[in-house]
Amino acid sequence: MKNKIMQIAPSVLAADFVNMEQGIRYIEEAGCDWIHLDMMDGSFVPPITFGAQMVKAIRGITDLVLDAHLMIDNPENQIDFLADAGTDNVTIHIENTIHTHRIIQQIKARGMKAGIAIVPSTPVSALSELLPFIDIVLAMTVNPGFGGQKMIPQCVDKIRQLDKIRQEKGYDYLISADGGINRETAASVREAGLDLAVAGSSFFGAANKEDEVRILQGIG
Repeated sequence: MKNKIMQIAPSVLAADFVNMEQGIRYIEEAGCDWIHLDMMDGSFVPPITFGAQMVKAIRGITDLVLDAHLMIDNPENQIDFLADAGTDNVTIHIENTIHTHRIIQQIKARGMKAGIAIVPSTPVSALSELLPFIDIVLAMTVNPGFGGQKMIPQCVDKIRQLDKIRQEKGYDYLISADGGINRETAASVREAGLDLAVAGSSFFGAANKEDEVRILQGIG
């Protein structure tokens, strides 16, 4: 998979919430295939962002893949709402769920792809019993909750570990990373085997967003 071009999923957390439609158009015009939706509840992480209503509104103006990242407690309570809103992928955190496999089944039963996220302090080994069942692994490369943070370099090794396990076991999950991915750090995650990079500030802060995507992908 390292020969594939790393895809970019801009996070609307960094968009202008007053003009969200323009933010979606920026993503489309830059040639991205995914939109990353950071959903926070003020409990699992301090900020509160948005819920399924926002997702439904975004679904109404784009056909791109909607990739929901649930930084919330009791994520199982939101699965049906997100499915009804038109979400394509739902990623939950292993750190705050007991019956994680059950929630994965719940997500897939609604026709969505299921992902598992880990914060910087959680080792890849914590996912060993879940990797055969999931579609996406999201390695947080910053502590979740706030955009614009610097990447924690040690987290890049988790991407290498996940890529090695995928090759050895024949798994087909996508490896995603979120946090501090920009022009200075993108090469390190690409080389580690990343499939999909979530970019917030680096994307929406760029004067030419299409060029920025290509630079992050290493083809610009």
